[in-house]
Amino acid sequence: MRLIADTDQALQYQGRTERTEDGQLWVFPYTQARFRFTGTTLSVRLRNHWNYGDIRLGVIIDGTQYSVRVPSPAEPQLPPYAEEDEGVLTLRIADHLPAIEHRAVVFKRQDGGMHYMEFIGVGIDDDARIMAPLDAPSERRIEIYGDSVSCGERNEAVLYTGKADPDVDLSSYSNAWYSYGAVAARALGAELRIIAQGGAPLLDGIGWFDAPNYKGMESIWDRVRYNPALGATSMWDFDDYAPQVVVVALGQNDSHPDDFMADDYDGATAAHWRARYADFVRALRARYPEARIVCTTTVLEHSTQWDRAIREAVDEVGDPRVSYFGYTRAGNGTPGHPRIAEDEEMARELVAYLKSFGDDVWHGR
Repeated sequence: MRLIADTDQALQYQGRTERTEDGQLWVFPYTQARFRFTGTTLSVRLRNHWNYGDIRLGVIIDGTQYSVRVPSPAEPQLPPYAEEDEGVLTLRIADHLPAIEHRAVVFKRQDGGMHYMEFIGVGIDDDARIMAPLDAPSERRIEIYGDSVSCGERNEAVLYTGKADPDVDLSSYSNAWYSYGAVAARALGAELRIIAQGGAPLLDGIGWFDAPNYKGMESIWDRVRYNPALGATSMWDFDDYAPQVVVVALGQNDSHPDDFMADDYDGATAAHWRARYADFVRALRARYPEARIVCTTTVLEHSTQWDRAIREAVDEVGDPRVSYFGYTRAGNGTPGHPRIAEDEEMARELVAYLKSFGDDVWHGR
């Protein structure tokens, strides 16, 4: 096997990452490497920093997608397709491929609450070649700040479309490739970074993520590492990526444990949340002075008062390039996580909304 390091110029990356001693750290879902290779086999080399759940690596070869299980450190025995050397896993993804040129994408399916992953490189046949993708990175760039829906959490559980989640572990059914943002970005020919975490609200101290301490997007949005269960946090410098479109899809987890926006819209807690939401939008504007910022929720069931609150916060910001966008079934679509069909539904509506601005949206106008 010929080892290709993560620093090889043929590998084209997408996502917010951080350099490590052996490779690069992938935290957020949809982070990926794209490349072409020749030969009959492909392996992926990584170090997995596991927190919980059934971790799956996403790989696409010549248009066929594979879900490759990544063994956890707690397992007594490795599966037959895996080898380990000093904490580095080599996962055999495919063999007996035709001896032709192949196109490949390796991507992170799940969020940073479940695991971080150090991508160290790939392995190909000894006499094979690795090459850059035929297409250069798009000049269209989107960034999404959101929660589990933006991550594509549990969306492969298609038999539960329109239904509540069953009370079992569905972590292996989470796939950012089919999230509404990823589907929309590919339809628009855009690069995408998903800065999202399952259970994340806007504000610290409520929501579902990192109980009982509860971290919100205000403690995630400007970081690479953010999960206290996986070590110290690290800050992001915002230097290498300037999206023309920023989507903010938050507000659905802030109703836990108390749905204060539905119960007392004019109360102090609800007013404080709306003010903090406006502050968050202003913070994004400071980082991205030319971007169009789209504030929204999703079709996941929630009180319409949250959409009202977001509209009011957008009005408070008073920026012509900040807008509220509501899906046709916002808050009324499904009691469980959206499945692939519902992600595709949202993607179609988001694409239509962005296209309504014309090409100016990609030129800072």
